Amino acid sequence: MKTPRAEHIVASNRRAFHDYHVLETFEAGIALMGTEVKALREGKANLQDSFARIEGGEVLLYHSHIQPYSHGNIQNHDPLRVRKLLLHRQEIQRLLGKTQERGLTIIPLKLYFNNAGRAKVELALARGKTGPDKRESMKRREADREIQRGIRERQKA
Repeated sequence: MKTPRAEHIVASNRRAFHDYHVLETFEAGIALMGTEVKALREGKANLQDSFARIEGGEVLLYHSHIQPYSHGNIQNHDPLRVRKLLLHRQEIQRLLGKTQERGLTIIPLKLYFNNAGRAKVELALARGKTGPDKRESMKRREADREIQRGIRERQKA
C-alpha cells in the first residue's frame, strides 16, 4: 500500500497578497511539456508578474517562468511560453462572467504538485489594490506584530 505524499509547493506568488485583494481561490491543472515537469520537480519556477486570461473558451497562463531543464537537450521548452490551464467548462464560464462584469483579474498564487503527483496551479480571482489600500494593509500588519510582541513579553514575565 502506498503512503500518501504531501503537497509539494514549487513556486508561490507572495507579492499577490500585497498587490491584490484576493476574493476567491480555486485549483486548476496545467498542461506541461515533459521537460517542464522535470524542471518543476527541480523547483525552478517563478510566478512573479504572471496572470491568467480567458481566450477562445480556454484559460491561458501568461508570464510564468519555468527554467529549462538542466539535463535537457535541443528540444527543451521555451521558459516564458503561454500555458493552458485545465478547468471545467462551468468554471471557465463563471470566471469569464466575473472578470468581464466586475473588472476582476485572475492571478496564480502557487504552483505545486498535489498528493497524486500532478502539477496544479492555485488561481485567485482578485481585485487590484490602490496606494491607500496597500498602506492600510501595512498598518494592519504592523499592529498585529506589536500585539504579538506584547503577548510574548507578558508570557516571559
